[in-house]
Amino acid sequence: MSQTIAHLGPVGTYTEAAALICQAWLTQNDVSNQYQLKPYPSIALTLEAVARGEVPLAIVPVENSLQGGVTMTMDTLWRLDQLQIHAALVMPIQHALLSHATSLEQIKQVYSHPQALGQCPLWLAENLPQAELIPANSTTEGIQYLSNPTIAAISSQRAAQLYGETVVACPINDHQDNCTRFLLISREAAPGGCFTSLALSLKANQPGSLLQLLQAFADRGINLSRIESRPSKRSMGDYLFFLDMEGDTRDPLAQAALSDLKSNSEMLKVFGSYDLLPDEFVRSVL
Repeated sequence: MSQTIAHLGPVGTYTEAAALICQAWLTQNDVSNQYQLKPYPSIALTLEAVARGEVPLAIVPVENSLQGGVTMTMDTLWRLDQLQIHAALVMPIQHALLSHATSLEQIKQVYSHPQALGQCPLWLAENLPQAELIPANSTTEGIQYLSNPTIAAISSQRAAQLYGETVVACPINDHQDNCTRFLLISREAAPGGCFTSLALSLKANQPGSLLQLLQAFADRGINLSRIESRPSKRSMGDYLFFLDMEGDTRDPLAQAALSDLKSNSEMLKVFGSYDLLPDEFVRSVL
């Protein structure tokens, strides 16, 4: 049977590379199914396709080691119902500058996804101070403009190979240990795992509200590996909180903590417990 994995396109994006890793992992663990990839023009559309039942799976970036949370992913996960995290993976990211320019001084515009632009600011300031930075929907969108030698794109070496483009410099990310965490999303909960992701809104914006919620984990010795806020979009100063806890929702202590959270929060969404794909497997596919 054929199954589809949605991802941010077009072909050559880092998210497509993550989708290929998930494809290999799923095929290894389920030989009865064949997994094919389907690109979508935005992160939101990939998640909406899963929520509508159009595709069973989607891979989306959620956090970068340099730029932090991917806001489009978090906002869409909160907006849509019934989405669950099936698995996660951490992928190393090395950005390349693609261009037909004969010198860096010739480049006047640089296209890429805002996350990629935000991961290379020092390199860009030092080497391309004259260039205008133009946000794009993906790291491959700007490749279509490269016939003009005054234009460059920040993308991957794999994208350069796929599109037959020239790599001017690589890697150009400011920190060499740059990596991104991706989530494999479905409508069905994973059977469990070492990590649990959730999001919540507070009943009231008053002193101690967030502390009271976090105390539910501290009292039970449950570690939180991530906490990040996002505007609720209802009013200034009103926030949602996204948390990753180390533990499985099937554990009695985790269940007790989540019960406290549900009682003391306005809304709680638990995206499920899941495991990280092994780093050695991720690197073997890249």
